[in-house]
Amino acid sequence: MMLKGVVKKIVGSRHKREVKRLAPLVDEINEHYEALELLSEEKLKAKTEEFRARIGARTEDLEAQIAELKEQKRATEDADEREMLGLEIGRLETQSLEALEAALEEVMPEAFAVVKETCRRLMGQKLSVTGHDLTWDMIPYDVQLIGAVQLHRGRVAEMATGEGKTLVATMPLYLNALTGRGAHLVTVNSYLAQRDAQWMGTIYNYLGLTVDCVDLHDPGTEERRAAYNADITYGTNNEFGFDYLRDNMVHSLQQRVQRGHHYAIIDEVDSILIDEARTPLIISGPVSRDTSTPFKQMAPVVGNLFRKQTRLVSDLIAEAERQLQDGDEYPAGEKLLAAKRGAPKNKRLMKLFADEPSLVRLVEKVEGDYMREKRLYEIDELLLFAMDEKGSNVHLSDQGLDALSPGQPDAFVVPDLSEVIGEIQEDESLSVDEKRDRIAALEGEYADKSQNIHVIHQLLKAYTLFHRDERYIIGDDGSIVIVDEFTGRQMPGRRWSDGLHQAVEAKEG
Repeated sequence: MMLKGVVKKIVGSRHKREVKRLAPLVDEINEHYEALELLSEEKLKAKTEEFRARIGARTEDLEAQIAELKEQKRATEDADEREMLGLEIGRLETQSLEALEAALEEVMPEAFAVVKETCRRLMGQKLSVTGHDLTWDMIPYDVQLIGAVQLHRGRVAEMATGEGKTLVATMPLYLNALTGRGAHLVTVNSYLAQRDAQWMGTIYNYLGLTVDCVDLHDPGTEERRAAYNADITYGTNNEFGFDYLRDNMVHSLQQRVQRGHHYAIIDEVDSILIDEARTPLIISGPVSRDTSTPFKQMAPVVGNLFRKQTRLVSDLIAEAERQLQDGDEYPAGEKLLAAKRGAPKNKRLMKLFADEPSLVRLVEKVEGDYMREKRLYEIDELLLFAMDEKGSNVHLSDQGLDALSPGQPDAFVVPDLSEVIGEIQEDESLSVDEKRDRIAALEGEYADKSQNIHVIHQLLKAYTLFHRDERYIIGDDGSIVIVDEFTGRQMPGRRWSDGLHQAVEAKEG
C-alpha cells in the first residue's frame, strides 16, 4: 500500500494523468475561442457550413463509390456477385467511417470553440423553456471541455449533479451532427428530454442546426419521423427502444421512423444500461386469440390456492416461534424453511429474519442438510406449492394439485409423448388414420396441459412475488405500470415477458 501511494504521488492518478494529457487540446480550443470573438454573427454562423464542407470532402469519393456499388448490387441477380459486392461495400463503409472520424477529430477544437463562443454571445438572453422563464448564463469551463472531448471519443464522463452535464453534451452533439447522419441524446426522463431539447436547442438553432424531441410526437407519425431526421434528436430510452422495435415490424422501409444510427450520448448511463436493462423492452404484433383469457379463467382458482397457502405459512411461522421458545431449534428451522419456500416475500417471515439474523443461518443449515440428503421434497410436501425467491422454480405438491382439481389427479400431469406415441405406432390393431388421430389428440392434450401448468406457475409468481406498490402500481387508466425494484422508477410501456404481465393483470382483475 505504501509503494502504491508513493507511485501515485510521483506519476499521479489515472484521472489526473488524463486531464494532463488533454490539457494541450483544451488550450487549442480556447485559442480558437478567443479568435472567434472578433467574428461577426454572420461569419460565426457560417462556420457550421464550413465544417460540414470540410468533413464531407474527406468522405466524398468513398461515399460515391459506395453508392455506385449499391446500385450495381440492386441490379445484379447473381448471388455470388451480390455477395462479393456486399463485402466490397462493407470494406468501403469501414474506410468511410474511419475517414469521417479522422475529419471530426481535426475539426473538433474549432467546433467546440464555436459552441463556446455561441454560449458567450447568448449570455443574458431571456428564454422560455417548458413554460419557465430563464436567463442564459452558461459558458463551458475547461473541465467541461474535457468532458465533451471524452464523450465525443466514446468514453464515460462522470459528472455530479449541477456540474453542467447538459451543457457538456452540446459540444459533441454539435460536432457529430455536422456529419448529417444524426446525433441522439438518450435520457431516462421525458420532461428532461423535452426541456433540454428546447433549452440547448437555443445553441443549435443559432448555429443553423435543427433539433427535436421524439417524446413530443406520437409513435409512427410523420412528426416522429421528422424528429429523427433532425440534426440533433433528444428522447427517452423507452421511446428510442420502442421505435426501433416497431421499425422492425413494418412492411416496408418507407414506414420506418428512424434512420441509420450514427452517434448517441446516454445520460445516466448506469440507470439506462444496467438498472432499466433488467426489464426488457418487449413489443408484439396482433395475435389470432386473446392470450389473457387462460390467465383470467385460472386467476380465481390460483388466488384461492394462494390464500390457503398464506394461512398455512402463517401457521408454520407460529409453530416455529413456539418451538424456538421451547429450545427446539432444528424443528423450528424446518418449519421456517418450509415457510420460506412457500412464501419468500412473506412480511412476517422477512421481519423475523431481519430481527434475528441467526435464524437465517439456521434455515440455511437445515436447507443444506436436506439438499445434501436429497430430501428437500419432504419440506415441499408440507406446502401446497413451493418456489424459490426469484420464482424460477415452482413446484406444486400433491396437496396443491388436489386443491386445484379435486378428484382429478391427472388434470395437470403431462403425458410422456415419446413413450405413448411409440406405443400407438406399434399397435398393429390400429389403422394409419386411427394412429394419426390418436397422436393428434395426444399432442393436443399435451399442449393444453402444458399451457395450463405454465399459466398456473405464472399466476403463482404474480400472487406470491409481485406485490402492488412494490413491483408495480395501477395507472390512471387501470393498466399495470412496472416499478423498478432497485430504483423505484416507474416504467410505463414496459411489460414483463412469458405471460407474467397477463398473470399480474388477471390477479388485479
